Amino acid sequence: MDVCKTTVSDPQTLSERIAREVFDVLPERGPILVIMDRDGEPWISHPEEFASLGVDATLLKDLRAKVDDGAEPVITQVGETSVTVAQLATDQSDYGYVAVVLPRCTPESALTHIDLVEALLSQVALIARLVEKTASLTCGQMNRYSGLAFSLN
Repeated sequence: MDVCKTTVSDPQTLSERIAREVFDVLPERGPILVIMDRDGEPWISHPEEFASLGVDATLLKDLRAKVDDGAEPVITQVGETSVTVAQLATDQSDYGYVAVVLPRCTPESALTHIDLVEALLSQVALIARLVEKTASLTCGQMNRYSGLAFSLN
């Protein structure tokens, strides 16, 4: 009996867990991160500040479509805000997308710092792999213990 198969195989649940882990380590005055599942459901690191930037759901949907078409990362400018979107995936699962939103950032400074943005995207992908692996190991342990409990009865 696999007691936690749905937990490991549900990308939305793991996307939310990835978002929580990433947001816990972000500095308060750092970049805004938006983690979106495959359907575009967002988790936003600084929701109040993000809401004031004018980055709407339609723009994010268009950027996700460009990523799906193979352009990655996708970089755009919304007023004084730079937005970079990339796929969030591991070897096992496609969790959706991650956006790095840099308020008060000109296109020139965004391009100057693209290596740092890409490093941040890589770190988010690493956290996704670790969350996925932890969930899988936890479920394996739970299944093993539940099997022991059934055999003792």
